[in-house]
Amino acid sequence: MKGAIGVLVLLASAVNAQTSSSPFLRSPLKSNLQLRHRFREPTTTKWIDPNSIPTLLNIRGGGEASPPTAEISGGTATIPNEVFNLVKAIVGVGVLSLPAGIAAFGNAPSAVLPAVILITTIGILSGFGFAIIGKVCAYTGARSYREAWDLSVGPSTGWLPGWSTTMKTSLACLSFSMVLADTFSSLLGTDKRTEVLLGVTLLILLPLCWMKNLASLAPFSLLGVIGMAYTGLAMAVKYLDGSYKLPLPLEDGTMPAASGLLSTVASNLQPSFGTNGWQSVFTPKSLILVCMLSTAYMAHFNAPKFYLELENNTLPRFNAVVAISFTISILLIASIASIGFLTFGSNCGGLVLNNYASGDMWMAVSRVAVAVALVFSYPLAFQGCRDGIIDLLGVPEEKRGNDGFVNGVTIALLAVVTLVAAILKDVSFVLAFGGATLGNALTFVYPAIMYSNVVKKQKREGETIGVLVAQVSAVLGTIMGAIGAKMALEK
Repeated sequence: MKGAIGVLVLLASAVNAQTSSSPFLRSPLKSNLQLRHRFREPTTTKWIDPNSIPTLLNIRGGGEASPPTAEISGGTATIPNEVFNLVKAIVGVGVLSLPAGIAAFGNAPSAVLPAVILITTIGILSGFGFAIIGKVCAYTGARSYREAWDLSVGPSTGWLPGWSTTMKTSLACLSFSMVLADTFSSLLGTDKRTEVLLGVTLLILLPLCWMKNLASLAPFSLLGVIGMAYTGLAMAVKYLDGSYKLPLPLEDGTMPAASGLLSTVASNLQPSFGTNGWQSVFTPKSLILVCMLSTAYMAHFNAPKFYLELENNTLPRFNAVVAISFTISILLIASIASIGFLTFGSNCGGLVLNNYASGDMWMAVSRVAVAVALVFSYPLAFQGCRDGIIDLLGVPEEKRGNDGFVNGVTIALLAVVTLVAAILKDVSFVLAFGGATLGNALTFVYPAIMYSNVVKKQKREGETIGVLVAQVSAVLGTIMGAIGAKMALEK
């Protein structure tokens, strides 16, 4: 753990040279923001040199003047508050699909070793991308992902991150629907997945998505954290007690029939191991896991929110939040993905909970926790998707206030998501393809473009290493995304 923290802090330090020392998808913390200044003229995109404006400097107790990059007053969130909410935003139900990402390229236990290395590497790069978005906000005064793009790159291409964020939220809703269909089918002990999905959508999701005020749902977001913590514990218990371990072959070489909980699991979901171990990571199929990880660590469109809500939001304090949060997330994600794969091998389902017997009480509680957490998280993600589409389509404000119009859009959009969720069965494909395309763009490519542009426009010195790392990350993200999308479609 200390090693991972050290790497993240090292990266953050490289990016923050010459600076002052002074997104589940939404954080419930309240903001108390007062922007004291912004580093551009109000009606132009001409950048002002902060060092040429002495009135912008904050003199503390007659000491040295601190660089104005930290002059955006923060909110009231402490570092522990921020860490908790950021880990909550990162470690979601998508982690339960990662064992299938490992199974995409390996089927021997040793495949876990390179998988953990990939999980750690992508986590560090994702943390770096998150950190430089906060830095762009510090340099420009931006208060959202879209505004950070507008102020650093230009408003003429603002539709690009806008559509990307909206479509990524749409895929989140799709994966939620797919997981709910599988989870409720297992809880009800039926294989009529489509009928269950329709029932859940009409009786539960639609009324919740029609709600105008979602503030009352915020406390339920804690269930997601509790549910994932319990699920990780339950998976570890079931791995260690051997409940799903295949019986040893008899003396004559024949395999005895499975017994206990394993006897109730379908043969295609029972443990299966082969000889493709650590070396299999060098095949292109390993990029399926890489692309899934781009989705697993996705919280970057909320990076401005986390930066602005941090109390005394200097860049070193924000980088500490990022380093601690992503280190904890790396450990949790690596643990859950590894245990799932070591239990079921190459037969890991797109949602590893599907591999466990319906009569397994440990996992039944986990399914209930995951279902409840998703049900109350769904409206938050759906509202962001719906409002994003309405905004990008340029719907007039007066029409947006019409309940009939909004309800109609809700029904139409929810119908499309439900239809696609009924057709698609493998949530790991949705996560892999979405990560290869939108995830890589939002996590690696767009932050690098914003950061490089703002450094160039403001003529900031001492940022060479940070810009270089960002550009390399963007190139790798683009290449991995292209190959990963192809592999996901083939799979």
